[in-house]
Amino acid sequence: MIFKRNKTPNDMLGRPVWQKITGAVLVVVLILNIGFAWYWSRMPDIFWVNENTSGENNVIGYATADTLVRVAETLLDKPGGYLSNDVMPPSVFLDNIPNWELGVLQQVRDLARVTRNDYSRSQSQSAEDPDLAVAEPKIFFDNDSWILPPTESEYRDAIRGFTSYRDRMAGRGEPDAQFFARADNLREWLAQVEKRLGSLSRRLGDSVATDVINTDLAGDRAAESSSQLPDRVPVRTSWFELDDVFFEARGTAWALVHFFRAAQFDFEQVLADKNAEASVRQIIRELEASLQPISSPMILNGGGYGLFANHSLVMANYLARANAAVINLRELLDQG
Repeated sequence: MIFKRNKTPNDMLGRPVWQKITGAVLVVVLILNIGFAWYWSRMPDIFWVNENTSGENNVIGYATADTLVRVAETLLDKPGGYLSNDVMPPSVFLDNIPNWELGVLQQVRDLARVTRNDYSRSQSQSAEDPDLAVAEPKIFFDNDSWILPPTESEYRDAIRGFTSYRDRMAGRGEPDAQFFARADNLREWLAQVEKRLGSLSRRLGDSVATDVINTDLAGDRAAESSSQLPDRVPVRTSWFELDDVFFEARGTAWALVHFFRAAQFDFEQVLADKNAEASVRQIIRELEASLQPISSPMILNGGGYGLFANHSLVMANYLARANAAVINLRELLDQG
Protein backbone atom coordinates (compact mmCIF):
# COMPACT_ATOMS: atom_id res chain seq x y z
CA MET A 1 0.00 0.00 0.00
CA ILE A 2 1.36 3.43 -0.98
CA PHE A 3 0.58 6.43 1.22
CA LYS A 4 0.68 9.97 -0.26
CA ARG A 5 1.37 13.05 1.86
CA ASN A 6 -1.19 15.81 1.51
CA LYS A 7 0.31 18.98 -0.08
CA THR A 8 0.67 21.99 2.20
CA PRO A 9 0.08 25.59 1.06
CA ASN A 10 3.87 26.08 0.90
CA ASP A 11 4.14 23.07 -1.38
CA MET A 12 1.44 24.54 -3.59
CA LEU A 13 3.32 27.86 -3.86
CA GLY A 14 6.77 26.37 -4.33
CA ARG A 15 9.15 28.36 -2.07
CA PRO A 16 8.11 30.06 1.19
CA VAL A 17 6.92 33.66 0.88
CA TRP A 18 9.87 35.03 2.90
CA GLN A 19 12.31 33.45 0.48
CA LYS A 20 10.54 35.04 -2.47
CA ILE A 21 10.58 38.45 -0.78
CA THR A 22 14.25 38.10 0.13
CA GLY A 23 15.14 37.08 -3.42
CA ALA A 24 13.22 40.02 -4.88
CA VAL A 25 14.92 42.47 -2.50
CA LEU A 26 18.36 41.12 -3.38
CA VAL A 27 17.63 41.46 -7.09
CA VAL A 28 16.48 45.07 -6.62
CA VAL A 29 19.55 45.90 -4.52
CA LEU A 30 21.82 44.34 -7.13
CA ILE A 31 20.18 46.31 -9.95
CA LEU A 32 20.43 49.55 -7.95
CA ASN A 33 24.12 48.91 -7.20
CA ILE A 34 24.85 48.25 -10.86
CA GLY A 35 22.99 51.42 -11.83
CA PHE A 36 24.81 53.57 -9.28
CA ALA A 37 28.15 52.01 -10.23
CA TRP A 38 27.58 52.87 -13.90
CA TYR A 39 26.45 56.43 -13.12
CA TRP A 40 29.28 57.11 -10.68
CA SER A 41 31.88 55.76 -13.11
CA ARG A 42 31.20 58.47 -15.68
CA MET A 43 33.97 61.05 -16.04
CA PRO A 44 32.81 64.67 -15.47
CA ASP A 45 32.57 66.92 -18.50
CA ILE A 46 35.12 69.65 -19.15
CA PHE A 47 33.86 73.01 -17.89
CA TRP A 48 34.54 76.48 -19.22
CA VAL A 49 37.30 78.40 -17.46
CA ASN A 50 36.33 81.80 -16.05
CA GLU A 51 38.62 84.52 -17.36
CA ASN A 52 37.48 87.33 -15.07
CA THR A 53 35.18 88.26 -12.21
CA SER A 54 32.83 90.81 -13.66
CA GLY A 55 33.15 90.53 -17.42
CA GLU A 56 34.72 94.00 -17.52
CA ASN A 57 37.93 94.07 -15.50
CA ASN A 58 40.34 91.19 -15.84
CA VAL A 59 42.18 90.20 -12.68
CA ILE A 60 45.54 88.56 -13.31
CA GLY A 61 45.60 85.19 -11.59
CA TYR A 62 41.85 84.91 -11.11
CA ALA A 63 41.46 82.26 -13.83
CA THR A 64 44.11 80.01 -12.29
CA ALA A 65 42.86 80.39 -8.70
CA ASP A 66 39.21 79.96 -9.69
CA THR A 67 39.98 76.91 -11.84
CA LEU A 68 41.97 75.34 -9.01
CA VAL A 69 38.94 75.75 -6.75
CA ARG A 70 36.46 74.38 -9.27
CA VAL A 71 38.58 71.35 -10.20
CA ALA A 72 39.01 70.50 -6.50
CA GLU A 73 35.26 70.94 -5.94
CA THR A 74 34.54 68.58 -8.84
CA LEU A 75 36.51 65.88 -7.03
CA LEU A 76 34.10 66.09 -4.10
CA ASP A 77 30.81 67.06 -5.76
CA LYS A 78 30.69 64.95 -8.92
CA PRO A 79 28.09 62.11 -9.09
CA GLY A 80 28.79 59.74 -6.24
CA GLY A 81 31.04 62.26 -4.51
CA TYR A 82 34.61 61.38 -3.61
CA LEU A 83 35.02 57.60 -3.99
CA SER A 84 38.66 56.88 -3.16
CA ASN A 85 37.96 56.43 0.55
CA ASP A 86 34.57 54.70 0.35
CA VAL A 87 34.19 51.38 2.17
CA MET A 88 30.60 50.53 1.16
CA PRO A 89 29.24 49.05 -2.08
CA PRO A 90 29.05 49.76 -4.89
CA SER A 91 31.93 52.28 -4.75
CA VAL A 92 34.20 49.93 -2.80
CA PHE A 93 34.21 47.68 -5.88
CA LEU A 94 35.02 50.51 -8.30
CA ASP A 95 38.59 51.32 -9.26
CA ASN A 96 38.38 53.39 -12.45
CA ILE A 97 37.06 56.59 -10.93
CA PRO A 98 39.26 56.38 -7.79
CA ASN A 99 42.29 56.20 -10.09
CA TRP A 100 40.87 59.07 -12.14
CA GLU A 101 40.54 61.01 -8.88
CA LEU A 102 44.20 60.28 -8.09
CA GLY A 103 45.30 61.75 -11.40
CA VAL A 104 43.25 64.91 -10.83
CA LEU A 105 44.43 65.18 -7.23
CA GLN A 106 48.09 65.03 -8.19
CA GLN A 107 47.64 67.96 -10.57
CA VAL A 108 45.70 69.94 -7.96
CA ARG A 109 48.50 69.35 -5.46
CA ASP A 110 51.21 70.38 -7.93
CA LEU A 111 49.41 73.60 -8.85
CA ALA A 112 48.57 74.35 -5.20
CA ARG A 113 52.23 74.05 -4.23
CA VAL A 114 53.43 76.22 -7.11
CA THR A 115 50.73 78.80 -6.30
CA ARG A 116 51.86 78.96 -2.68
CA ASN A 117 55.61 79.00 -3.36
CA ASP A 118 55.82 80.92 -6.64
CA TYR A 119 52.69 82.47 -8.13
CA SER A 120 51.70 84.34 -4.95
CA ARG A 121 55.22 85.55 -4.04
CA SER A 122 57.26 88.29 -5.70
CA GLN A 123 60.61 86.78 -4.70
CA SER A 124 62.14 84.11 -2.49
CA GLN A 125 62.38 86.42 0.54
CA SER A 126 58.76 87.61 0.38
CA ALA A 127 56.12 86.41 2.86
CA GLU A 128 53.80 83.63 1.75
CA ASP A 129 50.06 84.14 1.51
CA PRO A 130 48.32 83.22 4.82
CA ASP A 131 45.39 81.41 3.19
CA LEU A 132 47.63 79.35 0.94
CA ALA A 133 49.94 78.50 3.83
CA VAL A 134 46.99 76.79 5.54
CA ALA A 135 45.21 75.39 2.47
CA GLU A 136 48.14 73.83 0.60
CA PRO A 137 49.11 71.27 3.30
CA LYS A 138 45.50 70.17 3.67
CA ILE A 139 45.20 69.18 0.00
CA PHE A 140 48.14 66.82 0.65
CA PHE A 141 46.17 64.95 3.30
CA ASP A 142 45.85 61.16 2.90
CA ASN A 143 43.57 60.57 -0.09
CA ASP A 144 41.84 57.45 1.29
CA SER A 145 41.10 58.28 4.92
CA TRP A 146 37.56 57.15 5.67
CA ILE A 147 37.11 58.59 9.17
CA LEU A 148 38.85 60.59 11.90
CA PRO A 149 39.15 62.78 9.90
CA PRO A 150 37.58 61.91 6.54
CA THR A 151 39.49 63.02 3.49
CA GLU A 152 36.58 65.13 2.27
CA SER A 153 36.61 67.41 5.32
CA GLU A 154 40.33 68.15 4.92
CA TYR A 155 39.95 68.86 1.21
CA ARG A 156 36.98 71.17 1.82
CA ASP A 157 39.10 73.12 4.29
CA ALA A 158 41.73 73.44 1.57
CA ILE A 159 39.11 74.61 -0.93
CA ARG A 160 37.95 77.29 1.49
CA GLY A 161 41.52 78.56 1.73
CA PHE A 162 41.95 78.64 -2.05
CA THR A 163 38.58 80.38 -2.38
CA SER A 164 39.57 83.03 0.15
CA TYR A 165 42.82 83.64 -1.75
CA ARG A 166 40.89 83.96 -5.03
CA ASP A 167 38.37 86.39 -3.54
CA ARG A 168 41.05 88.56 -1.94
CA MET A 169 42.83 88.66 -5.27
CA ALA A 170 39.62 90.01 -6.81
CA GLY A 171 39.34 92.70 -4.10
CA ARG A 172 36.65 90.97 -2.02
CA GLY A 173 38.66 90.69 1.19
CA GLU A 174 41.59 91.96 3.22
CA PRO A 175 44.50 91.99 2.83
CA ASP A 176 44.85 91.97 -0.94
CA ALA A 177 46.27 88.80 -2.44
CA GLN A 178 48.79 88.85 -5.27
CA PHE A 179 49.48 86.69 -8.31
CA PHE A 180 52.71 87.28 -10.23
CA ALA A 181 52.39 86.13 -13.85
CA ARG A 182 56.08 85.85 -14.71
CA ALA A 183 57.87 83.52 -17.09
CA ASP A 184 59.99 82.00 -14.31
CA ASN A 185 56.89 81.20 -12.26
CA LEU A 186 55.20 79.51 -15.21
CA ARG A 187 58.36 77.47 -15.81
CA GLU A 188 58.18 76.14 -12.24
CA TRP A 189 54.71 74.73 -12.85
CA LEU A 190 55.63 73.39 -16.29
CA ALA A 191 58.54 71.50 -14.73
CA GLN A 192 56.08 69.63 -12.50
CA VAL A 193 53.77 68.93 -15.44
CA GLU A 194 56.68 67.63 -17.51
CA LYS A 195 57.63 65.10 -14.83
CA ARG A 196 54.06 63.87 -14.37
CA LEU A 197 53.42 63.43 -18.08
CA GLY A 198 56.78 61.78 -18.62
CA SER A 199 56.14 59.28 -15.84
CA LEU A 200 52.64 58.47 -17.05
CA SER A 201 53.79 58.04 -20.66
CA ARG A 202 56.41 55.56 -19.49
CA ARG A 203 53.97 53.62 -17.30
CA LEU A 204 51.41 53.46 -20.09
CA GLY A 205 54.05 52.26 -22.54
CA ASP A 206 55.05 49.50 -20.13
CA SER A 207 51.80 47.75 -21.05
CA VAL A 208 53.73 46.06 -23.87
CA ALA A 209 57.35 46.33 -22.71
CA THR A 210 58.94 43.50 -20.75
CA ASP A 211 62.16 45.21 -19.69
CA VAL A 212 64.22 48.30 -20.53
CA ILE A 213 67.91 49.15 -20.55
CA ASN A 214 68.92 50.85 -17.30
CA THR A 215 69.76 54.50 -18.04
CA ASP A 216 69.77 55.81 -14.47
CA LEU A 217 73.43 56.88 -14.63
CA ALA A 218 73.54 57.83 -18.31
CA GLY A 219 74.91 61.25 -19.24
CA ASP A 220 77.37 61.67 -16.37
CA ARG A 221 80.74 59.94 -16.52
CA ALA A 222 81.31 60.34 -12.76
CA ALA A 223 77.81 59.30 -11.67
CA GLU A 224 77.52 56.58 -9.03
CA SER A 225 74.73 54.82 -7.17
CA SER A 226 74.49 53.44 -3.64
CA SER A 227 74.17 49.85 -4.93
CA GLN A 228 74.90 47.87 -8.09
CA LEU A 229 72.31 48.53 -10.79
CA PRO A 230 71.17 45.78 -13.20
CA ASP A 231 71.68 46.27 -16.92
CA ARG A 232 68.02 45.51 -17.66
CA VAL A 233 65.05 46.53 -15.55
CA PRO A 234 61.71 44.63 -15.68
CA VAL A 235 58.88 47.10 -16.26
CA ARG A 236 55.95 45.04 -17.51
CA THR A 237 52.67 46.42 -16.14
CA SER A 238 50.47 43.79 -14.57
CA TRP A 239 47.30 42.97 -16.50
CA PHE A 240 45.33 43.86 -13.37
CA GLU A 241 46.85 47.37 -13.22
CA LEU A 242 46.43 48.41 -16.85
CA ASP A 243 43.12 50.16 -16.31
CA ASP A 244 44.41 51.78 -13.08
CA VAL A 245 47.25 53.53 -14.91
CA PHE A 246 44.99 54.37 -17.84
CA PHE A 247 42.37 56.15 -15.74
CA GLU A 248 44.99 57.91 -13.65
CA ALA A 249 46.30 59.31 -16.93
CA ARG A 250 42.76 60.34 -17.94
CA GLY A 251 42.34 62.22 -14.66
CA THR A 252 45.68 63.95 -15.17
CA ALA A 253 44.73 65.03 -18.69
CA TRP A 254 41.29 66.22 -17.55
CA ALA A 255 42.76 68.48 -14.87
CA LEU A 256 45.54 69.81 -17.11
CA VAL A 257 43.11 70.84 -19.84
CA HIS A 258 41.55 73.27 -17.37
CA PHE A 259 44.83 74.48 -15.89
CA PHE A 260 46.38 75.22 -19.28
CA ARG A 261 43.27 77.07 -20.39
CA ALA A 262 43.56 79.19 -17.25
CA ALA A 263 47.26 79.79 -17.97
CA GLN A 264 46.29 81.11 -21.40
CA PHE A 265 44.39 83.92 -19.70
CA ASP A 266 46.69 84.73 -16.79
CA PHE A 267 49.99 84.46 -18.69
CA GLU A 268 48.70 86.00 -21.90
CA GLN A 269 51.35 88.75 -21.99
CA VAL A 270 54.17 86.37 -21.10
CA LEU A 271 53.16 83.92 -23.82
CA ALA A 272 52.73 86.72 -26.37
CA ASP A 273 56.17 88.10 -25.53
CA LYS A 274 57.72 84.69 -26.23
CA ASN A 275 55.40 84.01 -29.18
CA ALA A 276 54.40 80.82 -27.34
CA GLU A 277 50.60 80.91 -27.60
CA ALA A 278 50.67 78.20 -30.28
CA SER A 279 52.58 75.86 -27.95
CA VAL A 280 49.90 76.15 -25.27
CA ARG A 281 47.17 75.57 -27.82
CA GLN A 282 48.96 72.44 -29.05
CA ILE A 283 49.24 71.10 -25.50
CA ILE A 284 45.53 71.63 -24.93
CA ARG A 285 44.73 70.01 -28.27
CA GLU A 286 46.66 66.83 -27.39
CA LEU A 287 45.14 66.64 -23.91
CA GLU A 288 41.61 67.06 -25.27
CA ALA A 289 42.26 64.32 -27.83
CA SER A 290 43.29 61.96 -25.01
CA LEU A 291 39.85 62.44 -23.41
CA GLN A 292 37.80 61.14 -26.32
CA PRO A 293 34.99 58.75 -25.34
CA ILE A 294 35.96 55.10 -24.93
CA SER A 295 33.92 52.76 -27.13
CA SER A 296 35.19 49.53 -25.60
CA PRO A 297 33.50 48.22 -22.42
CA MET A 298 36.97 47.47 -20.99
CA ILE A 299 40.55 48.69 -21.38
CA LEU A 300 42.25 46.38 -23.88
CA ASN A 301 45.92 45.49 -23.99
CA GLY A 302 46.39 44.27 -27.52
CA GLY A 303 49.82 44.10 -29.12
CA GLY A 304 51.21 47.07 -30.98
CA TYR A 305 50.38 45.42 -34.31
CA GLY A 306 47.87 42.89 -32.99
CA LEU A 307 44.23 42.26 -33.74
CA PHE A 308 42.90 44.21 -30.75
CA ALA A 309 43.51 47.80 -29.68
CA ASN A 310 45.95 48.80 -26.97
CA HIS A 311 44.29 51.71 -25.19
CA SER A 312 47.34 52.33 -23.01
CA LEU A 313 49.56 52.93 -26.05
CA VAL A 314 47.02 55.30 -27.59
CA MET A 315 46.86 57.28 -24.34
CA ALA A 316 50.66 57.23 -24.06
CA ASN A 317 50.93 58.71 -27.57
CA TYR A 318 48.75 61.70 -26.73
CA LEU A 319 50.49 62.36 -23.40
CA ALA A 320 53.95 62.01 -24.95
CA ARG A 321 53.04 64.54 -27.63
CA ALA A 322 51.65 66.90 -24.99
CA ASN A 323 54.82 66.44 -22.93
CA ALA A 324 56.99 67.25 -25.94
CA ALA A 325 55.03 70.48 -26.38
CA VAL A 326 55.49 71.28 -22.66
CA ILE A 327 59.27 70.82 -23.03
CA ASN A 328 59.30 73.12 -26.07
CA LEU A 329 57.27 75.70 -24.15
CA ARG A 330 59.73 75.63 -21.26
CA GLU A 331 62.61 76.14 -23.68
CA LEU A 332 60.83 79.14 -25.20
CA LEU A 333 60.30 80.67 -21.76
CA ASP A 334 63.99 80.14 -20.93
CA GLN A 335 65.04 82.30 -23.84
CA GLY A 336 65.71 85.93 -23.12
